[in-house]
This record gives sequence, structure tokens and C-alpha cells, in this order.
Amino acid sequence: MRPDEFRRYGHEVVDWIADYLAGAREYPVFSRVSPGEIAGSLPASAPEQGEPMDVILEDFRRLILPGVTHWNHPRFLAYFAVTGSGPGILGEMLSAALNVNGMLWRTSPAVTELEQVTLGWLRQWLDLPEEFFGIIHDTASTSTLHAVAAAREAADPEARTRGGTGRLILYCSEQAHSSVERAVITLGIGRQNLRKIPVDDCFRLRPEALSAAVEEDLRSGARPFCVTATAGTTSTTSIDPVAEIAAIAEQYRLWLHVDGAYAGTAAVVPEFRHVLAGARRADSVVVNPHKWMFTPIDCSALYTRRPEVMRRAFSLVPEYLQGAEAPNLMEYGVPLGRRFRALKLWFVMRHYGREGVARILRNHVALAQEFAGWVRADERFEIAAPHPLSVVCFRLRASEQDNRRLLETVNSSGVAFLSNTVLHGRFTLRLAIGHMETSREDLGQVWDCVRTAAG
Repeated sequence: MRPDEFRRYGHEVVDWIADYLAGAREYPVFSRVSPGEIAGSLPASAPEQGEPMDVILEDFRRLILPGVTHWNHPRFLAYFAVTGSGPGILGEMLSAALNVNGMLWRTSPAVTELEQVTLGWLRQWLDLPEEFFGIIHDTASTSTLHAVAAAREAADPEARTRGGTGRLILYCSEQAHSSVERAVITLGIGRQNLRKIPVDDCFRLRPEALSAAVEEDLRSGARPFCVTATAGTTSTTSIDPVAEIAAIAEQYRLWLHVDGAYAGTAAVVPEFRHVLAGARRADSVVVNPHKWMFTPIDCSALYTRRPEVMRRAFSLVPEYLQGAEAPNLMEYGVPLGRRFRALKLWFVMRHYGREGVARILRNHVALAQEFAGWVRADERFEIAAPHPLSVVCFRLRASEQDNRRLLETVNSSGVAFLSNTVLHGRFTLRLAIGHMETSREDLGQVWDCVRTAAG
């Protein structure tokens, strides 16, 4: 593509993006296509000859866009809502244009050094210790995998050479994210060596149950080595008592990993800093700027106070990659290739500043509390879990079938997209506010839709 041609279509694409960001509310949030519909509309084989960009862009609008569920919509309220903000999108565009690989410092010094500086800024915003070393991965699932691998390295350094022994035990809440279980599967630790600890009425890990489980495993001759605590669980955003868990981890010399993928960002706001209380004592912490900090997917920040252990777990450097001018980030994880993810985070942090980010997060929490008030005021509904931040779990006081029908009706309307969970064995609706443009008017429209669908 010639530079003048790129410029022409680049302007067209940027204009489309700007219009999309300004007018996302015009789209139905939830895609209405049927399974296989998009694939059926596309040719079975790639073209032999190149096609004009005009045709490609038209097919994007005509064929692809109808199959998009709009995560970047103010009424996308499922899972953990996200925002691909303007500054973050611009950073992503520049990263794609540079197309660098930051596997070594020398392969693009700016990738390594900006990542360290930007994660240093974020660490300060989160009030984490200065000695924490940060590295960016794609998602929290990958970050947690690396944390558990480092924990295994600390407990059993020979496992890297001879493989696992089947004696290492990892602990997590029964409300922990599935990435913890995936990590023990991937690393060969085995699901039978994962202990899911019961939770209290607020869905928080019970420290006394954790201590009892560790003692029981020690008596059986097993080797407890790691515990993960969650600051903002996936279903309810409950916050485990991290400080108490940290004391147990220190007593039994367990690696403590804190999963703050969603809620950890709340610590940017001084009055929400308690979300990460106790995390300063952790061995590793993960926070996802792509969840609640307006950075386009994907961008997950993993911190560790023991970077030498993480490097020891993964470093394997062939001769053609030798070079020790500065930290080579490929030595701290599985990926060799490393995208310039820090650039978009740098753009976001500079554009909004800590105060700007904090202001938006405060507003999200206030909106969630107001929505919860609307739910309480309607005797047909009930709140199903505490809602300390920007997620509200609620349900119709009716059967599971009625609640499932309610969710399907709301989502199929195109007005909003909500998700669900199961709490105390009951099907529950889940509304998550995370898009920076979500307004009180948006939530009012969603609540009207919910009430109408309830009949």
C-alpha cells in the first residue's frame, strides 16, 4: 500500500472510529446474528488476487459489524465492562505502526524502558511497594499462570528440570477465577492438588478454613506452596481478607498471589485503597488496566517482589538472543515476542492523570449504588450480594426459569447486555459498570427495560 493510499484510507478509518465512539449508543449492544451466519456470508477461500480497500471496508461495515457485541458501548454491562478510550486507541494505532518486538532490551529499548516507567507510575498510584517489579502480559489468566509458576520455582526449584512430584498444594477461594485452576492444569500441578476454600456469607475466603486446610495437608505429607487471594471476585467482586491471608502465608511460607484484575484499579482512588489492603505483603499482584482503566484490550500488569524467582522460573536464552544490556523481559515469562502494550497505557495515564481516572471510578461506584437502590425499591427484586464497587448482583423474586427469561429478554432487546452468575445455588443477574461514558440516563433506560421484561 502506497503512503498516499494509506493516508487516504487511514483518514477514513479514523473518521469511522471517531463517529463510532461518539455514536456507539445507536448500535444494539448484543449482536443479533445467528450461529454460522457471518461465516456463511464469507467466501470459503481467500482471494487469489488482491481486492480494493473500498470493498474490504464496505464488507467490514456490512458483514462484520452486525456480528459484533459492542463491548465499547456505554450499556455493555456484562462480565467486567471495559472502555477502549480515545487516547488508548491512538496509542494502540502507533504500536501497530511501529510493529516492534520487545523480547530483548536491544530489540527496541523503548519497549522495555517505557514498560518499566509506566508500571512504576501505576505502582505508585496503587500504593504498592517500590521494590515491586512489573511486567505486562495480555490478560490476568496469563499473569496468574506466571505467578503460580514462580511460586512453584520458589518451593521446588528442581521441578523445572525433573517435572512435578504431585505433592505441591495450592489454595484459593471457591469464588476464585477459573484462571487459578487453569494454571494448575497447565503447569502439571493437577486439579487434585488445588484446594478450594469455603467462603463466608459475603463470598470472602474464610482464613480459619485456609489454616485448617494447610494443617491437614501438612499432616498428610503434602507440600503447601501457594495461596491466591482475590480483590474483587468474578461473580460478586467480594474482597478476600488479604491481610489475614498474608499472615497465614507468612506463617507457612506460602507464595501469596493477589488477583486484583478488576477491583485492584480502585486503589487509584484514595478512599477505595482498602481494596488492596494487605497486598503490599504479597509475592505477586495482578491488575488489569484493560478492565477498569480505559486501556484497550489487552493489557494486564503483573507485579512481583521476587523478580529473581520469576526470572529463574522462565529464563532460557539461546545464543542468538544473548545480551545483558538491561532487563530482557522475555526472561520473565513464556512469551518470546512482546507487543508494545505499554504505549497505550502511557497515553491513557498521561491523558487522564490520576485525578481523572479517580473521578471516573468514583462515578461508576456511585452509579452502581444508585442502581442497587432502584432494585431495593422494587419489591419484585432482591439484591443477591454485597456491592462494594461497580457491580450489582440482583434477581427477580421468582424461579430460575423466570430469571433466565428476564435476562434473555433484556439482552435480546439490544438496549443492554447483562451477564449472570449463580449464588447460593440461585441464578442471578449481574450488572457491571465499567465504561467511562455510562451515565445515569443509560442505567435508567436499562432499569426500565428490566422492569418491563419482568412483567
